[in-house]
Amino acid sequence: MTKNKNIKDLLESFGASFEKIVSTAMQMYVPHPGVETEEEARMIFRRELEHALSDPNLGVLIYAGATLERNGAKGSVPHPGIDEDLTYLVADEVLGMSIAKYIGGYKGLFEYIRCDKVKPGIVAELGPFMDDVVAGIIGGVSANMYDAGMRAKRMKNE
Repeated sequence: MTKNKNIKDLLESFGASFEKIVSTAMQMYVPHPGVETEEEARMIFRRELEHALSDPNLGVLIYAGATLERNGAKGSVPHPGIDEDLTYLVADEVLGMSIAKYIGGYKGLFEYIRCDKVKPGIVAELGPFMDDVVAGIIGGVSANMYDAGMRAKRMKNE
């Protein structure tokens, strides 16, 4: 089993399968130069997601969020109420922003904020840490998707 598969399994254990992440990202899709159709977006997003999930550093960030989510639900994180999405708790947001920026730079951070605000698809169904983890993944990968589409369009026109 590859490391990539293990991260997919971990996400799946929270209900965030590869396909649900792709479908959720498509709810945020906006036509863009080089990514004019949802079909193109889906294809490029899947490729960029696969690439991102192969990164061991991203895997560790996802694992950190999953661990906080599970331990918070058990009440074993040293703060009462951490299993809820408390407004004064920002560690989950910092984790989501870190993931998005790691994958897609400042563009990824922008896309994370957009996704976190709308809470589309699976993001709305996840707990207080995993919703930000997945929104961060979607944000960072979406930024890379748009960049990849623009690069491909530019190369095609040359």
